[in-house]
Amino acid sequence: QLQLVESGGGLVQPGGSLRLSCAASGFTLDYYAIGWFRQAPGKGHEGVSCISISGDSTNYADSVKGRATISRDNAKNTVYLQMNSLKPEDTAVYFCAAAPLHRCGATWAALSFGAWGQGTQVTVSS
Repeated sequence: QLQLVESGGGLVQPGGSLRLSCAASGFTLDYYAIGWFRQAPGKGHEGVSCISISGDSTNYADSVKGRATISRDNAKNTVYLQMNSLKPEDTAVYFCAAAPLHRCGATWAALSFGAWGQGTQVTVSS
């Protein structure tokens, strides 16, 4: 069964940092781009960041640009999302998903992603 598993969420104060991890189970990430999405209470899914198969193409939502860094370690079959200067509006469940993309273009979040994980909760609050 192809599945991604997210981890690294938690409760953090405004201005704090978290590193989210997305690990693959049952398949290798070598042939997939990974997208991070989030869903806040009462809101729809938002594409947060994407990293291409090779890792040389990334994209970030305007809401996290300058505060987030996506990276991948294919040897560990894991993709990371480093989030800094966290704000209360970053509070959401964060999901990762896979797609065979060689480039994360401007419309990456509208493309078909699969192998969704269960999500990890990020809560930013004082």
